[in-house]
Amino acid sequence: MSCRLLSESRHLQDGRKSFYNFKELFKALLFYFNVNSSANHTTLRFMKSIHITIVALLACMSLQAQKVQKNFTFTNLQEALDNAEEVIRLDLSNQTLDFSKVPFEQFKNLEYLSLKDDKLSSFPEAILELENLRILDLSGNDFERLPENFFQLQKIEELYLNNDQKLNVERTVLQLSKLPNLSSLHLEGDRIKKLPSEMVNLKKLKFLYLTNNELEDIPLFLMDLEQLKFLDIQDNAIPKIKIQEYDPKGNIEVKF
Repeated sequence: MSCRLLSESRHLQDGRKSFYNFKELFKALLFYFNVNSSANHTTLRFMKSIHITIVALLACMSLQAQKVQKNFTFTNLQEALDNAEEVIRLDLSNQTLDFSKVPFEQFKNLEYLSLKDDKLSSFPEAILELENLRILDLSGNDFERLPENFFQLQKIEELYLNNDQKLNVERTVLQLSKLPNLSSLHLEGDRIKKLPSEMVNLKKLKFLYLTNNELEDIPLFLMDLEQLKFLDIQDNAIPKIKIQEYDPKGNIEVKF
């Protein structure tokens, strides 16, 4: 964790402890005044007001701590493993680790994982244990296929497979059709010449990125994807005449 964020996190924790101690002290004082009939009513009201203020401050600090944790991205594996249950975002891109030995299953709350440019020849099976994973970046690797049980990642919403030029796209799309929440798919720079018609099985897809491939035709069958909102097909081999003649269907925004 960076020194700044680590310091911020520690200050928040120390602050919460201090306020918690004050809260307990005031609870004890309130109890004393409540059972002491000679207590001044004005003093009692004042103490109760302070107690309410402390409770409110504790709630605010707790929300701030959660926000810091949610937005922080771990980039060091050992640091992440030392704080496994707190890790929401993990970026292990461009690293020379033996990913087959990484105990990904320890990251129970992980929602974002990047293994970009790690030159992986096979998919680390332990990733399939990440039940809360929503965003996965596997760009810039060397594997040809995803595992048959890739569908175990039921919560995946966004998947990056950019510059995975050895990837069998047709087989991959068949596997992706089993993901019920996949709404954003990146297949940029994969040397794709023709999209498999099985793409129409990605029923929940809203955003599709096909930039920098070798497509020669606009894949019109994609217009049958009822939830598709955005299609990026820049930097392909589509003739200008086809782009000029293209008639968009529905509410899909196409970027040439």
